[in-house]
Amino acid sequence: MTLTVPEAVPARARPEPPLAGAYRRLTDAHPALRLRLAPPPSGAGWVTAGELTRDPEAVRAAIAFDAEAGERDHGTPLRPDVAAGFCFHRWMWPAALAFTLPWFLERRVPRLPVGRVAFHRARGELTVDPVELVGLPGDPLAAEGLLRAVPDEAALRAELLDALAEHMEPMVAAFRPWVRRGPRTLWGTATDDVVEGLWFVAGQLGEEERAVAELTALLPGGGPAPYVGGASFRATDGIRTRTRATCCLFYTVDPNGLCFTCPRQQER
Repeated sequence: MTLTVPEAVPARARPEPPLAGAYRRLTDAHPALRLRLAPPPSGAGWVTAGELTRDPEAVRAAIAFDAEAGERDHGTPLRPDVAAGFCFHRWMWPAALAFTLPWFLERRVPRLPVGRVAFHRARGELTVDPVELVGLPGDPLAAEGLLRAVPDEAALRAELLDALAEHMEPMVAAFRPWVRRGPRTLWGTATDDVVEGLWFVAGQLGEEERAVAELTALLPGGGPAPYVGGASFRATDGIRTRTRATCCLFYTVDPNGLCFTCPRQQER
């Protein structure tokens, strides 16, 4: 008797968690940064944004990471306020992408208070654990009770700005004593990171034109508060650029190494 072995029936694919696709595309576009959905991990190297807002020693340790990296990379000690500014920027740039990239790719905005975001700087790994998702009418997640729908694109942009501010405001307060600059300056840095992070990643994904239009609608001109400045893209000699609201102070390390969008470029 010959036994016929039935063909294996493939298991039904599990649906991908909301936002996972957007975060996977981030890593595809920028392999140095991995962003995944998970509760905040514990252990060596992991720090939550919430810890930074509660514990000055956690901020001191985070800044020390950038101070050591700066001296190693540039061969000279960084000024303490410069190291603090680098650290703030290097937290805000990837954290902002956790909000802006799902909005840009999926029309979904996560609410991510500081206690729901953790970063392992040495590994370039960020974990997020949203408390809520917000999207547009017709999103299938709304019918499943997994997403709160708002009426239109303008309302979704307002939700994005509010979610970003909820996360960034305590971080601005935590870093301000170390950066030794006023809140307007730190909000300028945060605003620049919102714009330039998505601008960069969208360019890597081949969607720069759409990102420029979307960011211009999100942050036109001078605000809204507490954001400082806006997307403010322009063409110079046929090249798209913008001028940052604030200087990152990299010139203190390398006077000839001004960033492409540095406001000090205007002084030359």
